[in-house]
Amino acid sequence: MRIAIVVIMMIFLESCAIFGAPTELDDTKGLSAERIYGKASEQMESKEYAKAIGYLEKLKSRYPNSKYGVQAELDIAYAYYKKEEAQSCVSAVERFIKIHPNHPSLDYAYYLKGVAYFKERGFINKATFQDISDRDPETLRKSFLAFKELLTLYPDTRYGRDATERMIYLKNKLADHELHIARHYMKVKAYVAALNRAKYVIETYPDSNFVEEALVIMISAYDNLGMNDFKEDNLRILKQNYPNSSMFTKGKDTKKQDWWKFWDKD
Repeated sequence: MRIAIVVIMMIFLESCAIFGAPTELDDTKGLSAERIYGKASEQMESKEYAKAIGYLEKLKSRYPNSKYGVQAELDIAYAYYKKEEAQSCVSAVERFIKIHPNHPSLDYAYYLKGVAYFKERGFINKATFQDISDRDPETLRKSFLAFKELLTLYPDTRYGRDATERMIYLKNKLADHELHIARHYMKVKAYVAALNRAKYVIETYPDSNFVEEALVIMISAYDNLGMNDFKEDNLRILKQNYPNSSMFTKGKDTKKQDWWKFWDKD
């Protein structure tokens, strides 16, 4: 009996080696592009994004030149975005832009690229709920540039308002990130480094909400470096542009520190 079982098992293994492992049933075989797209849409609605991508990839492969095949390329990018796989989303978008430079939904592709970068967060960011201004600014810059490219190429796009609002937000967060580093440099008395960061904010993000603070850091840095002429020049600029700045009175009744050293802790 045992010998018979062994023989049967050997025959089964040999047949597997000859014919290969059983293949997964393809439920899209023989279906039209429209039907396959419908299956992908159903999976998208059910938030089964991985399955949706599988259907869309088959659609793109079998009907590459159909309207559904082309739309599948853009939908794949969106599905990756919903799966929070920003890099895969961006790669799919960039491939779509390259292959279809005149597609009527190209503005959406640029917008999706910007949003994907905007919401990209690494494992540590997700686990610690880290503030966006404390994150690596590289993806924030990429998001800003994607929205900027969108508005440059398609100034009348339907996504213009949202892209503009996101750019304003990103601009302030990027400026805040730079000043976050500048504050640290001031605390450790690295005044030249702090000065350079503050200058960068003023030059790169002149209409952000952090120009006032950047000027204050520059004034303090120049003061500590003994560069009084530059200090006075920037003090005049601060008074001219921010005459009601609360920073003029901060620390006014305190002899321990000058008014501009607002980052110091007593």
